[in-house]
Amino acid sequence: MTALRVGWVGLGAMGGPMARVAVAAGFEVTAFDVDANAVAALAEAGCRIADSPEEAARKADVLVLMVATPAQAEAVLFGEGGAASALRPGAIVLVMATVGDIAVRSWAERLADAGVAVVDAPVSGGVARAAAGELLIMAAGTGADLARVSPLLDALAASAPIVGSASGDGQRMKLVNQLLCGVHIVAAAEALSFAEALGLDQRAAWEVVRSGAAGSFMLDDRGRRMLDEDPPVRSAVDIFVKDMGLVVEAAEAAGHEPSLARAARAVYEAAHDRGLGRSDDSAVIQTYRMP
Repeated sequence: MTALRVGWVGLGAMGGPMARVAVAAGFEVTAFDVDANAVAALAEAGCRIADSPEEAARKADVLVLMVATPAQAEAVLFGEGGAASALRPGAIVLVMATVGDIAVRSWAERLADAGVAVVDAPVSGGVARAAAGELLIMAAGTGADLARVSPLLDALAASAPIVGSASGDGQRMKLVNQLLCGVHIVAAAEALSFAEALGLDQRAAWEVVRSGAAGSFMLDDRGRRMLDEDPPVRSAVDIFVKDMGLVVEAAEAAGHEPSLARAARAVYEAAHDRGLGRSDDSAVIQTYRMP
């Protein structure tokens, strides 16, 4: 049993399985989420439940943030009942959500005044890998801070490369990852809908091309769900509306033209505008089927 006490905020499609893995690995986890069902599921797994982010943070050595947006993370830390006021000097905020480097740098500067460090460690891999403790975690922070959180990262990840020493380095690497993921999902949707337009059976086309040079994780994973009538929500369309927006914003700030990212963002935004924002991101294929 590890002595590291973990506060956890965010028990969604990724955060819930990750917190469950941490509990199973022997960490003392106290978690908060606005979704009562998500909280109840973690309580059954042996997780302690908090009534607010502040309570989740009060005794934590490490506070994990696994929320959906920068605004949510800002509210968790600095809003009413926020965690920042309860964190003790020497605690670490482990930002595992995709929120962009500007937000993470801002939180690191503000928390430093209270003696609280930030480790920037966004994740990739999907729900199944989250539940298996086999994520990719792109970690950035000082050597001492990374050493303190490494037992938790090791429990959650198959691979946790150190991608930088400063807050924001992990987020920038994650945006490279999300550019590829976002474009690959849209490419899969366009290819399968193209097969349909050509009069081919979509499932047969998917089975053929996924085993060749055109194959990708997203074609394999999301393509399968694109063929299902009502797939479970593993990652919502609106997550990629947010993530591709962060990619485009960061690219523009760096003087880089993100042509494919812009095109992919437009597809996710079109799906959102058609009422699919909370649907699984594989639903972007519907934008090719709707007039």
